[in-house]
Amino acid sequence: MTQETSQKAVSVAEMSKRLEGTNISPQTFLATDYLNHFNEVVMLLGMLADMPEMFEDVAAWSPKSYADHFRDSGFSDRDLAIAAYEMAPERYRRPFDDTIAQAETVVARAVKEIGQALEVEDMSRVAMMGENASRILQKLIDVASGIIHGSEKGLSQDQVDTFIDGT
Repeated sequence: MTQETSQKAVSVAEMSKRLEGTNISPQTFLATDYLNHFNEVVMLLGMLADMPEMFEDVAAWSPKSYADHFRDSGFSDRDLAIAAYEMAPERYRRPFDDTIAQAETVVARAVKEIGQALEVEDMSRVAMMGENASRILQKLIDVASGIIHGSEKGLSQDQVDTFIDGT
C-alpha cells in the first residue's frame, strides 16, 4: 500500500468514526436529509389532480446539489455531511448520484409535459401526469434511500424509462 493510499484509508476510517451517532451513514457517508428536497416536489405533483394551481410551485422547484442542500439547511451536521459526501465510497456515490440525476430529469420532463397539458386545459392529462411523475419520483427516492442505507444498486435508465412510459 502506498503512503497516499494508506493516508486515504486512514481518512476514510476516521470519517466513518466521526459519522457514528449522526444522521449520516458511517458506511455510505450519505444522509437521507438530502431526499427532503425531492419529497417536496413529490407532494406537489401528487396534489395537481385536485389543485392544478400548484403547478406554479412545481415549476418553481429546481434541482439542488447535495452540498448546496446542506449549506442552505439547518441540519446540525451540515459541514460534516458535505465533507462525508465528498469522501463517499464510489460504489455508493455513483448509483446515488445517478439516481438523483434521474429524479431531476423526471421533474424536468413532468414540468414540460404538464405545462403543455395545462396550456390546452387537458385537466385529466394534468392529473394523470402529476400522479405518474409523483409515483416515479417516490420510487427513485426509495432507491436513493436504499443506497444511503447500504445498497449498491440504483435503477438503470431503461428501468426509469419503463416507469415513465408506463409500460
